[in-house]
Amino acid sequence: MASLMDNLLEVLREEEKTYRGLIELSREKKDVLIRADIDRLTEITEAEQNITSVLHGMETKRREVISDMAVVLRKKKEELTIDMMLSILSKQPEEQKQLREVRDRLRKTLDEMNLINSQNQLLLTQAMEMVEFDMTLFRSLRQAPETANYDRSAVNTGDLLGRSGFDAKQ
Repeated sequence: MASLMDNLLEVLREEEKTYRGLIELSREKKDVLIRADIDRLTEITEAEQNITSVLHGMETKRREVISDMAVVLRKKKEELTIDMMLSILSKQPEEQKQLREVRDRLRKTLDEMNLINSQNQLLLTQAMEMVEFDMTLFRSLRQAPETANYDRSAVNTGDLLGRSGFDAKQ
């Protein structure tokens, strides 16, 4: 059981470290979104995808370790949580302390990650609204106003004025 606990602590520490790297990228992404640096944003997105793949592998390893622990403890792996392990380790204060510290650091890191992601999501939403506003503005600048010409049934014919900004004769 001790080696399984060591494996779990190692995986949780690696996950926390990897999330820290992801947080640094997300902070940089925030600045890049503000500057609208599309090339750097593309690079950051690719790096985030690579880190996410690494995290997926770590999650798989963590699940395997928890599954092995569940077999040893004769518990269902779905029920075995960190909090349950902390209570099981009540007679092993050193391991319990290590697990609690790792869990608390990982929680803090994930909370920080969620906050930064929320901020970046808001920035992306605002950027998309600005792009939509700009597109609407450009379309309206290129579109000529309709004339007030009506046909025999009193329906607007939809004729447009000339395409240029001025319709002056010389």
